[in-house]
Amino acid sequence: MRRPFNVRVAGLAGLVVAMLARSAAGDGKAAAPRLADNGRAIRPLGSLGPVPVPPDNKISEPKAELGKLLFFDARLSGDVSTSCASCHDPRQGWGDGGDLSRGYPGTQHWRNSQTVLNSAYHAKLFWAGESTSLEAQANSAITGNLAGNGEPDMIEERLAQAPEYVELFRKAFGSFKPQYPDVLKAIATFERVAAVSDPGKVPFDRFLGGDAGALSAAAQRGRALFEGKARCTQCHDGPLFSDEDYHNLGVPKNPAFESDPQRQIALRWQHYIRGVDEKATYRSADRDLGLFYETKRPQDQGRFRTPSLRELAHTAPYMHNGVFFTLEEVVDFYDQGGGDDPQKDPLMKPLGLTAQEKGDLVEFLNSLSGPPIVVDPPLLPQYAVLK
Repeated sequence: MRRPFNVRVAGLAGLVVAMLARSAAGDGKAAAPRLADNGRAIRPLGSLGPVPVPPDNKISEPKAELGKLLFFDARLSGDVSTSCASCHDPRQGWGDGGDLSRGYPGTQHWRNSQTVLNSAYHAKLFWAGESTSLEAQANSAITGNLAGNGEPDMIEERLAQAPEYVELFRKAFGSFKPQYPDVLKAIATFERVAAVSDPGKVPFDRFLGGDAGALSAAAQRGRALFEGKARCTQCHDGPLFSDEDYHNLGVPKNPAFESDPQRQIALRWQHYIRGVDEKATYRSADRDLGLFYETKRPQDQGRFRTPSLRELAHTAPYMHNGVFFTLEEVVDFYDQGGGDDPQKDPLMKPLGLTAQEKGDLVEFLNSLSGPPIVVDPPLLPQYAVLK
């Protein structure tokens, strides 16, 4: 008998109430907000609140249990070889552990497989913000040519051929047979329940909650650097450690695009299907154009969404093309003011960090991660001959 899947969301609300109560216990004077160089108000670092839940997809235990099965089921892909977990493996920080994602069989992907961890808190998903909900993200991944390459009608037929799935969809949605939109809702519900940080296990959150020993002296020095000299909160602020905006950092190219024909095919395909002008950019573009695909504004070339820094100890490699494999490499990159790009964000400036300061900063960054959040692959419903 399959063990029930615990829904652990409501407890976060109590933690947030306690945190706000502690914040309100100060001297009663509201401090003026610090401003980033671009004029944006820098939000205080803090713990995550309750998981945002859309009104048309409330969380329930049957829905989360169903979503867990679907997340691991390769029958959602075109050739039944690729599940959500193939590229977002909980044992690999909910990514795939590679610099660039594996892609659908016969292809290679053009981007790093971004972690699902805490994605429920993002207003926009994917590296260039192409999707605005977990449900929409799931659809893009399942049906995308270089990802799942699945066909919704075929997915419904496959799931309807497994009696256990039919019963699980009935319990979760009250439907008489599996419906593709409900597949997306179930997967999104599972991600909202399972792929979120537990504040009680994250050293930084425990420190905010009053555990003075949760952060080492080095991590506390690193926090001061994070909010000061290292300029990290220019982009990484608030409870999610992300401004949810888009920036060009001058990230160096991944050499795979100069040596792997499949990667080059994938990149040109993206230019084509995203409507990139053939004469001006399509053939000559040799890297991911980021937000430009969505806006077609030249100034958006090379701009990518600021990722959350939570759980980043488990989510290497880093950047949209996975070009950095350690936090030390990332800190060195920022310390030198980013890379070379004529459209690099002016927020990127040389920092002049010492070796000890770099080490302290890495110590603080690691304090944003708890133990690995792992979900074991479940036993999946089997097909049956229907009568």
